[in-house]
Amino acid sequence: MSPHLFSGSTLDAYTSAVWHASALLADRVKAVRGPYSGASVEDLRDQVGAVDLDRPLGDTGAALHEVARLYLDHAVWFHEPAYVAHLNCPVVIPALSAEVLIAAVNSSVDTWDQSTAGTLIERRLIDWTAGRIGFGPDADGVFTSGGTQSNLHGLLLAREETGGGKIFATTESHFSVAKSAAVLGLGPGAVVGVATDRDGGMDPAALAAAIDDADGAPMAVVATAGTTDLGRIDPLAAIADVCERRRIWLHVDAAYGCGLLASHRRRHLLEGIERADSVTVDFHKSFFQPVSSSAIVVRRGEALGRIAVHADYLNPRAATVPNQVDKSLQTTRRLDALKLWMTLRAIGSDRIGEMFDAVVDRAHEAHRHLLDDPDFEVLAAPTLSTLLFRYRPAGLSVPECDVLTPRLRQRLFHDGRAIVAGTTAGGHHWLKFTLLNPNTTMAHLRDVLDLIREIGRDLAGERAAAPVMA
Repeated sequence: MSPHLFSGSTLDAYTSAVWHASALLADRVKAVRGPYSGASVEDLRDQVGAVDLDRPLGDTGAALHEVARLYLDHAVWFHEPAYVAHLNCPVVIPALSAEVLIAAVNSSVDTWDQSTAGTLIERRLIDWTAGRIGFGPDADGVFTSGGTQSNLHGLLLAREETGGGKIFATTESHFSVAKSAAVLGLGPGAVVGVATDRDGGMDPAALAAAIDDADGAPMAVVATAGTTDLGRIDPLAAIADVCERRRIWLHVDAAYGCGLLASHRRRHLLEGIERADSVTVDFHKSFFQPVSSSAIVVRRGEALGRIAVHADYLNPRAATVPNQVDKSLQTTRRLDALKLWMTLRAIGSDRIGEMFDAVVDRAHEAHRHLLDDPDFEVLAAPTLSTLLFRYRPAGLSVPECDVLTPRLRQRLFHDGRAIVAGTTAGGHHWLKFTLLNPNTTMAHLRDVLDLIREIGRDLAGERAAAPVMA
């Protein structure tokens, strides 16, 4: 009997390993003073490359200490208040406790005989999510690896349902829309750009015109509830009107904005989402869940059957039990739903909604603060919890700012005390706050801005001192 396999006879070794890992993690987290160590790619490549994977250490404790040195010491910590870069959230503790169970039991939620109660837990959570969206009793769905897979799944269903080949989306939609078109073999030009209004949301009139002028059969419209850069929510009800008149599949990518489903104060921002044919939700963004935890939810569950494939050894047609593989793009799949289940049972959806509202509130507070700071320029007011801005004191031209901003962000990352994102809008470079940590206060953000100001001044001084080339 192998002493390395999890079983009833190795529980002492298991509990020791889990305790040891937890203790190492706790020690590292206690010592963290910023979101990153500042180590360079070259330093980390050398450290990882020096490990001889064909010479095991022979001891779990020794391996854990090595991993702590290689990984934990240089991890990017999303729980740190000065991490304000991407759509990564700190995670709630009930979900972490579920991870322990998920990893050890190792259920595969593809067929009933591999997951039993796990299948029912996932299905119950899909029903709960569908109810929050506003779908009726015919709704269905399945958990996925993330928003990219959920968007691909929704567009695959749209193609099977409509037979069309044209997808309509704005330039603000997630890059996975174009990637999905490529995976589906739709060819170049399959994604038709739709103009936005002055706030960055899809223009319903422009959508109608784009559909009418399209060279090819319409397949789907992708509306976004929470764009990656500006956090904009497309006018879902008006878009649904256009889709219903033309009988086009409406997919709503709410990977970011799904936190509004739990909000009492801002749920109205998703008005019209209940009229979508499919919806992407990313619990590992706005519900503070560990990766992965996402889902595709459809208004009419029968649509999922269009891509079902049966195998006698797995899910025969005559099966009388629920098999999730019938409606999933994946076969082997973790019981990631258990994390959300533990979260809802331990702290409830109201608390999740309050936490998401808190990060939105903070973005609006940061916007007001930046408007009053002469060293910074803000692109637009936030909708959700993202905010585009840049360091541009008096005398710094736009071209100079475009050169300085990427360098500023890079130097800030290697400093390690704060991490912000960067993007382009209107052909110019901007910094971006992405706020998904309710523990990030305005005081933390002021510290980050002061650090940006300090680095910006240094870079601007270096540029001014550089010799002019003849």
